[in-house]
Amino acid sequence: MVQGLIADIGATNARFALVDASGKITQEVILKCGSYPSFAQALRAYIKQRGLDACPKRVALAIAAPILGDEVKMTNHQWGFSQEALKGEFDLEELTVVNDFEAVALAVPGLTDRYLRQIGGGEAVPERNIAVLGPGSGLGTAYLLWQDGRFFSVAGEGQHSTMAARTEREFDIFQHMQTHKYSHVSAERVCSGKGLMNLYDTVRALDDKMDRPALTPEEISQKAQFGNCEICQEVMHLMFRFLGRVASNMVLNVNAYGGVYLAGGILPQILPALEASEFRLEFESKGNFRDYMKAIPAFVITHDYPAFEGLRRLVAKD
Repeated sequence: MVQGLIADIGATNARFALVDASGKITQEVILKCGSYPSFAQALRAYIKQRGLDACPKRVALAIAAPILGDEVKMTNHQWGFSQEALKGEFDLEELTVVNDFEAVALAVPGLTDRYLRQIGGGEAVPERNIAVLGPGSGLGTAYLLWQDGRFFSVAGEGQHSTMAARTEREFDIFQHMQTHKYSHVSAERVCSGKGLMNLYDTVRALDDKMDRPALTPEEISQKAQFGNCEICQEVMHLMFRFLGRVASNMVLNVNAYGGVYLAGGILPQILPALEASEFRLEFESKGNFRDYMKAIPAFVITHDYPAFEGLRRLVAKD
């Protein structure tokens, strides 16, 4: 018996699954967002693929967008919808829509060591605040705040906060990006798949190497790891450093003694590069608070669908 339907909707992929009566996640399918004009059509395609007569009555969605009211508009994709209209169109009894990284945050307390890779720091302090972030097509951020004997998930848009430069090279990169492409250089614009391309294109321009070919995020990552492109290597070095900076700021904002958890589609594929990078050095570079930061553990979430675990809790009412 199907208990509900869940979907994790990013800028590139829409991941669907069912939750059975026991709370188990089944029938996972990934659909390309660009193949469907609307989320409703992608949902109908999934229902048809799974041979369902109708959409399950309880649906929980995690979507890469701020959830402010009935109207949902994705940040990095064209999809948008009215929650009430979607509920009526599919005759739903219950529709829950949360930010995608809020769903990831909800999953964190239930993740076992099997799905976690620690990157430095000490032991996570139980029942204390937790920070969650991660680069994919964009960058996501959220918090788990401990209060009154339970965790509360808080979605954020910290990825759009201003990215600060600490070196002359970083300043030159940000100034070039702001002059030639963006009016505002945010964390997302240097800590994501798009960020890798932004950094690569900027370094090409600054170093007068525009004869080098344009590359996708996947190509930049591969060439950096194989060591056959010095621009790609610098770009990956910069992204890890920036990621450590953003993560440490998030930890300080809420005293995240429970640790910082890194999710997203990029990091699990390049774990050795992350571990060998300056991520941790940058994370701990907080002057008088260096010892404070050294104690805070960072974890990479290696679960294929962490948002599903958070959505399962919403559908199953864990």
